[in-house]
Amino acid sequence: MSDEIRSRTAALTGLRRELAARGFGRKAPGRVVIELAVHVALAVGGLIVFFASDSVLLRIAGLLVSTVGSMGVGTNTHTSSHYATSDHRWVNEALTFFGYPLFLGLSATFWWNKHVVVHHPAPNVIDVDDDADFMPWLALTDRDLGRVGSWRRFYYLRLQWWVFPIVLAGNGFNMGRAGWMYAIACLRDASTRKRVHWIDFGCLVLHLGIYIGVPALFVPIGDAIVGYALRITLMGYALFAVLGPGHLPAEAARLSADQKDADYLLRQTATTINFSTGRVGRFLCSGLEYQIEHHLFPNLTHTHYPQVAPIVEEFCRVHALPYRTYSWPVALWKCWIVLRTPRAIETDLESAALAQRL
Repeated sequence: MSDEIRSRTAALTGLRRELAARGFGRKAPGRVVIELAVHVALAVGGLIVFFASDSVLLRIAGLLVSTVGSMGVGTNTHTSSHYATSDHRWVNEALTFFGYPLFLGLSATFWWNKHVVVHHPAPNVIDVDDDADFMPWLALTDRDLGRVGSWRRFYYLRLQWWVFPIVLAGNGFNMGRAGWMYAIACLRDASTRKRVHWIDFGCLVLHLGIYIGVPALFVPIGDAIVGYALRITLMGYALFAVLGPGHLPAEAARLSADQKDADYLLRQTATTINFSTGRVGRFLCSGLEYQIEHHLFPNLTHTHYPQVAPIVEEFCRVHALPYRTYSWPVALWKCWIVLRTPRAIETDLESAALAQRL
């Protein structure tokens, strides 16, 4: 370990102590649960309007409101998935099971493994972080292009950025399917099977009963299934709108696998981007717009991030670390245009970070 890395690591330890001394280490379960209740009310209320109304416009409005509320449930309980809502482990896990498998139909154990265990230590590290790999639907790196024939190369270079909105329509279904497969695989393997996998699987089954079975008591089963499919489709777009800007734009470096254990601070800040929102956006995103702060301090309750952000930005400036913030529309636009020119994979983290600072 170089002297510079040691100095940064020591500085990060000091920053953690400073944040704790300022009270940012305190959890805020009451506020988080109140916010969650509002999101749930929007999601459920929107669905009731969708199924109960005869007006096409009201049904569309209800579905959109429900999608916004469901997105809020996901971002809110994302805090719980990092054990950052409460000091009690069981509270965090209960809220995660509620938000992910029960409410959204996304396996909690899959999310803990994919997001917390794999993604957070190695964001945008190719062949490690699956969130950085969209193949075969989309090519994000020059290596992806080098592994395909001329026809697929033509698609990736000329067509994929136009097809992207269509691909996003399947985003929610793909995540749900991957979660089901992960949960079932864990249950089938006695060496990995735990009580949490049974709870997870039970919540996934109950999710289908709630979102298809309950509406089917009042409307034809076909309408219930169509409503469910529309909800998952729109959630695919909503999830991308929140999760995409943090790591997809070209400004977020994509690293080779041998960089997964490189300088922790550089690895997090070079591959991560913030996006700014207004008050409503901040409420819906539950801290995910502060991706840099979240990656450096995932155990902080998201309600603290607005106050922590200026401190972290100054810390990055002092220690020559990348710190980028774009408006939400600009960040989303950058997520789209990056598909026009797949990027090179960075093999030297220090050089990549230096280029970002210039």
